[in-house]
Amino acid sequence: MSWNLFIYFALCAVGCAFTASLLSLFERRRLAIIMSVLSAGALSVFICGLWISLERPPLRTTGETRLWYSFFAILAGLFTYIRWKYKWILSFSTVLSTVFILINIFKPEIHDQTLMPALQSPWFLPHVTVDMFSYSFLGCAFLIGIVRLFRKSDDLFSAADTLVYIGTAFLTMGMLSGAIWAKDAWGHFWSWDPKETWALLTWVIYLIYIHIRLYRKGSTGLLSFLLIFAFACLQMCWWGINYLPSAQGSIHVY
Repeated sequence: MSWNLFIYFALCAVGCAFTASLLSLFERRRLAIIMSVLSAGALSVFICGLWISLERPPLRTTGETRLWYSFFAILAGLFTYIRWKYKWILSFSTVLSTVFILINIFKPEIHDQTLMPALQSPWFLPHVTVDMFSYSFLGCAFLIGIVRLFRKSDDLFSAADTLVYIGTAFLTMGMLSGAIWAKDAWGHFWSWDPKETWALLTWVIYLIYIHIRLYRKGSTGLLSFLLIFAFACLQMCWWGINYLPSAQGSIHVY
């Protein structure tokens, strides 16, 4: 499947997602869930087709990881909607997913079959997909942190807690699998590469949030700030390092 076809699948996915968000606001719960599933389905079909066409997992470039993130963001929003019934969450997760879809439409990257030797590893697929999955749940926690700044509701942080627990658990697995992969590819588990450093910083901030929620009472402003700041660090870890002068030549900038 050619990347040139992405726009058609993207329009289908975005259309279904926005329809789902409207249906949820009008309390048409079942239809909203169906449309969200169709939205995720459109992206999953394209991902599978691209995978077959490239003859490799479409996870090499930043654009390809944005594709997976758009897919997982819809699923994370759907999970939150089903579990906590927030009518607004589908609207927020749809916007989050659409932003990354639009970036891929207006700034496509080169997608070919080339896979550098370090990426020809059995750890490549689980490491990147686990990371993208964790990023999507932490993205929903970020959205809740923003809403909590303007809407006083204690149950919002209960939802954010669960999302952070899931996201941080998978982020931890992603870091561990990355360390094992690094040992196999480059001979060492950790090298203080810019991406590794930002990943560690992000992980620590989420652990601080978890610690505050479990063992002491923090102000709602502080907790919201931590969710927002942690997600900003996550974006730097994911793609922001590509623009850092210190990261040029990094083993994580392909």
